[in-house]
Amino acid sequence: MFAEGPLPPLSGRFAATRAGLHRVAEEVVAPARKPDNEISLRATPGGFGTPPFEHDGSEHRVRVDGVELVHEAGGERFRALLNSVAGAAELVVELLHPDFPTDRTPLELDPDSAAALAAWFALGRTVLERLREEAPEPDSPPPRLWPEHFDIAIEAGDEAAGLRANYGFSPGDDDHDEPYLYVGPWRGDVSGELWTARGFSGAELGYAGLLAAGDPVETALTFCRDRREALERI
Repeated sequence: MFAEGPLPPLSGRFAATRAGLHRVAEEVVAPARKPDNEISLRATPGGFGTPPFEHDGSEHRVRVDGVELVHEAGGERFRALLNSVAGAAELVVELLHPDFPTDRTPLELDPDSAAALAAWFALGRTVLERLREEAPEPDSPPPRLWPEHFDIAIEAGDEAAGLRANYGFSPGDDDHDEPYLYVGPWRGDVSGELWTARGFSGAELGYAGLLAAGDPVETALTFCRDRREALERI
């Protein structure tokens, strides 16, 4: 576990930075993970990346730290500035061959926005680990960061009892300009003041609400616990 920092205010360049790093996650970091059918990522110091994995007799990890790509391999560490998807991919070319990205369009990455995204994912990891500890399930995986939607999430609750839900931290999407915490029940009959999410059936708490909270971790945990208890009452 690593310590999460405070949530910073978001700059006007956050959306562009999020979009650029989303591309890096989908086109470079996730494809570099071996074996090839494993694409889930993790929150890591300074951003996100793969868990350690074995390849050609060495341990590797590929991760984003701020606006740099980091490749840890065989006890050594290599870095490259994220100027473009293709440029970054050159650092891990041996892991991506033959599906090497070729787009050299400059990425619009802002270091402060990248730091804000890293803080968001770190907060998500801390909160989701706590939720997972409160409701242990056999073989429950740790919080995973999914490159397609670029959110960090877990599944928890008894599906047969109608308690199963996705709990996650999204950095924003087509319906949300800013990051948000969400609870998405698998059952489709939730309604009322606790379930007012935009774009999906569930609940959400936006970045501004957590930024204003004295303790974002406890605020997020309370939000999730309240929805979990509401599912138990249905």
